Parts: sequence; structure tokens; C-alpha cells
Amino acid sequence: MAAIRVVIVLTLVLGLAYPLAMTALAQAPGLHDDAQGRRALIGQSFLDKKGNPIPYYFQTRPSNAGTGYDASASAAGNLGPESTVDVLPVKGQPDSGKQSLLTQVCARSAAVGELEHVDGSRPYCTADGVGAVLGVFRDGGTTGKATRVVSLDQACPTKPFLAAYEGVTVECAEPGTDYGKAVVTPIRGTAPAHPKVPADAVTASGSGLDPQISPAYAELQTPRVARERGMSEAAVRKLVEKYTSGRGLGILGEPAVNVIELNAALDRTHPVSAKGA
Repeated sequence: MAAIRVVIVLTLVLGLAYPLAMTALAQAPGLHDDAQGRRALIGQSFLDKKGNPIPYYFQTRPSNAGTGYDASASAAGNLGPESTVDVLPVKGQPDSGKQSLLTQVCARSAAVGELEHVDGSRPYCTADGVGAVLGVFRDGGTTGKATRVVSLDQACPTKPFLAAYEGVTVECAEPGTDYGKAVVTPIRGTAPAHPKVPADAVTASGSGLDPQISPAYAELQTPRVARERGMSEAAVRKLVEKYTSGRGLGILGEPAVNVIELNAALDRTHPVSAKGA
């Protein structure tokens, strides 16, 4: 009888009273819209049919959710700071390759730099947008004199980003070759310590669905959006400020710009068709 009473009580409390209480709380002012679900809470890509950024829109951050911002496939990339070596695709088998997190970041930074006409270089990245990572073979295994050096993320016949390392000529990597015995050695390079392209422009959020970007990334994009829409940069910045939220409770997180709401406002106030584009 005691067990039956426990089941009945827990069913009433957790199965009925608690859900009803949470539903009632969600109707409170300030919570109602979020509880009902808002499109502005889920990001989306602003790309053309070829997958290129549409220049008159602010761009969101990368997404690992499905093919991008798929709410049914919310996920992170699950790659960490030690993900620096690519699996190079074998010729004729493009799906056999896999980019490391470092190369993903390098490629994205280079692409954003080209789009915004700024320096897209980053530490530990090559000029062609892959990881600047060497595989160094040493006569003592992990120590000793270098006997062979391979640029692990640059497939042949690409010219290695570095001509020589410790007096040894650097080779390009042959797809399908095992370089497991080499000492993985990232090269810092000459890129600035504080890149022009912000971190959120090159990394995905944990859910893959966040619609926000940093104010720094919004500022980077402002000149392009203003130019494409025939607006002054001051007018664009005013809209950016309107759709920038502060820290939660004044102390949690960082200020963020909701790209979905911002782009919708731009379409309402300065539609592209108004300038004949």
C-alpha cells in the first residue's frame, strides 16, 4: 500500500501539478512569447542557391545542426582544441576526407576576410585557409633531430606553407598516407594575436541554432550591408543597437545581436528592391 500511495502522490505532483504550474508561469509577461516559440530564437542561413553569402544581409555564425540551423538536428561539432590534422580526401573519393576544427576555422576566417575586405589571417593557419600543422619525424621518435617534415593539412601538389623546418625541406601530404609516427607541430605564423575576424564568425554554437552574433561581428559586417542597401553606416549601426541584447541579469553572458530580427528590420525599412538590386 505504501508503494501505491507513493506512485499516486508522485503522479499527481510531478505528472499534473508541476507541468500545470510551469505552463501557468510561462504565460507571465516577458515569458509568453518565448514559451510559445519564436522564429527569432532559431537562427537561419542567409545564403544564395550556390551556398554563397547574400551580401545585403548580416551573416550568422556557422552551424553544425544538420545542413545548417536544422532544429530537428541540433548538435555541436564535438571537435576540440586538439583537432588540428585533416583526413585528406583520396582522389576520386571526395567524401573520404574530413576537416579538422583548425582547418574549419582557418577556411571560415579566410572566407569572411574576403567577403568583408579585411585581413582574414589567424594564428596557426596557412594563407590558403587550412591548418598550419607540420608532421615532424625525428630520429629519436618524439625527440632528436628532424629527419622528415610534412605539411599535414596541405595535400599534394599544393606547395607547403613553409619551405623548410629545422633545416629539413617540408613536403606536401599524400592523401591516404599514414603519418601517425610524426610529431604533430602547429606553427604560429605571423598572423596578429587578435584577428580582425571575431571568433563567433568562425565557430558554431553548442546547439547549432543560436541566432545571435557578437557586436564585434556585426560591426565588421556593417559597411558591407550599408553599401549593398544604399544606407549610411550610422543608420545600420542604429538598427544593430536596437536588436542588441545585454547580459542576462546584467552579469551573465555577453551582449549579442539577433541577426534574424535585424535582417527582418532591414527588409522592412530598406528593402533591396528599393535600390534596384
